[in-house]
This record gives sequence, structure tokens and C-alpha cells, in this order.
Amino acid sequence: MSRFTPVLATGLAAVTALALSACGVGGDAAAAAGTAEDPVRIGVVNSGDDYWTTFSDLAEEEGITVELVNFSDYQLPNQGLTDGDLDLNQFQHLQFLATYNTASGQDLTPIAATAVYPLGLYSQQHDSVEDIPDGGEVAIPNDDSNQARALLVLQEAGLVALRDGGSAFSTPADVLEDESRVTVTPVDAAQTALALQDVDASIINNDFVGDAGLTSEDAIFSDDPDSDAAAPYINVWVARADDADNEVFQQLVEIYHSPEVEKGVLEASGGTGVIKDNSASELQEILAGIEADAS
Repeated sequence: MSRFTPVLATGLAAVTALALSACGVGGDAAAAAGTAEDPVRIGVVNSGDDYWTTFSDLAEEEGITVELVNFSDYQLPNQGLTDGDLDLNQFQHLQFLATYNTASGQDLTPIAATAVYPLGLYSQQHDSVEDIPDGGEVAIPNDDSNQARALLVLQEAGLVALRDGGSAFSTPADVLEDESRVTVTPVDAAQTALALQDVDASIINNDFVGDAGLTSEDAIFSDDPDSDAAAPYINVWVARADDADNEVFQQLVEIYHSPEVEKGVLEASGGTGVIKDNSASELQEILAGIEADAS
């Protein structure tokens, strides 16, 4: 998922408050949203990042008032959008959205791309992938979403082979031992950096790279943000399906992709982000494929 940072604390309290004031949000009402009396409510998880101030100011210049609603629980922004307490959310990649939709029976829809954050392989013992010995050990995050992506990264690096070519739902059980150079050890995502002391290499989420005293340049391999394997991890703007063509929302997407905001997004990512401009139809096609794989 996109990088998360501690920020304005609204979270669950905001959801409760919105539930009391969101009558009419969605459908025709959403089309009229954006006034001071009826701001576009956007669920995010990093509203303290400076680029959101830039975004909000630019929106105001265009006559659109936005209200950022911050969450610390990643499940809540989708539920808030489903319930009509939010107009949009922007915090997740397509894989996360597909998991929510298939589990809940909903049809929340991506309307624009934001960025991909490449996932890196790090090592304290080896300077390159080629230096990792046959039979070596690699730590990967153990949560479902990042675990599958980590396995795809290792496959792209030539370190493992996955059953049926792998997918956004691959698990360590799909590693073909006879065709793989290394073994994988799932650990808590927050422990992947600490595991560097004991393993040949480790896949470390962007959220934990800086805390480990590392930078993206220290990675000995990262996935290609333009590859098919990275497509499920494109971060997106999400709306209810009925609001997918909302003109105000499309204006906000354009503002997000203004040079000033994009510069802030990249700075906030520590230079690891890669801005994406996939069309809504392309994103929806990717999402449909992930959901089909999940069913």
C-alpha cells in the first residue's frame, strides 16, 4: 500500500460524526458537493503530509472545498465510502481494494491512479542479487497483501519460481523449491529490517526503510513499477460506482496530478514513489482481473 504516516487524528470519531451529517452524500448529491457547506469528504491515512495542504489550497482556488478525513485503521476508509460517509478515498492500491470488494460484496471503483511505491530487497551481507548463494534465506512480510507482492518481487529477481507463474494471491506454499534459489521466511512486516542480521536478504516495506536507517538506493533489487506484476499495487482514487464519472471528482484528480502536488507526493515518499497516470478504464480492468482471481 501507499506509505502511511501519523497525522491529524480524526479516525473513528470522524466516521461517527460524518454518519450523522452525511445525509444525501452520493449520487446526485455528490455531483453538487464541493461547496463550503457541502465539502468533498476524502478519506486518507496521511493527511499531515504537506502535499495535502497544497492540494486543498489548489482545489479552493478552483472553487472546490475539500475535507480530509484521516484514519489509522485501513479498513475504515472503504467502509466509510460504502456507507456514504465519504465521497472519495485515496489511500490504497488495487489489490487492497479488490480484497475489500470481494469480501464485502461491494463495487467501489478506481477513478484514477496516483503512484506505485516499488518494493525493495535489501541485504547487509551481499551487494547484489547474484551474490546471494543458492540455498540462501530471504525474509518477507507475512501479511497477505505484501507477502504475495514480495514473492513476485523475488520471482522477478530470479530468486524463486512460483506455481503457475504467481499472482497477487501467492503464498510461500506456491514457491517451487526445486526451481528456486532461496527459501523464504515470513515475518511481521515491522521485523523485516531487523531480520537482516540473520538472513541473506529481506524484502522491506517502504514504511520501514527509513526507520531502519536505509534508503531506497540501498536496495539490491526493486520491482519494476511498469511491470504486469506491479499493476495490482498501483495506488488509486476510489469512488462509489455511481459516482465514477463525477465531474468534480475528475477536477480533483487533475489537481492531484498538478506539478506542485506531484512534487510533494514524491518528497513525502522519500523519493521512492513513481507517479502513474493509468486511465480509469485500465484500472477497472486490472481490478476486475484481481477480483476474478480472488473468487
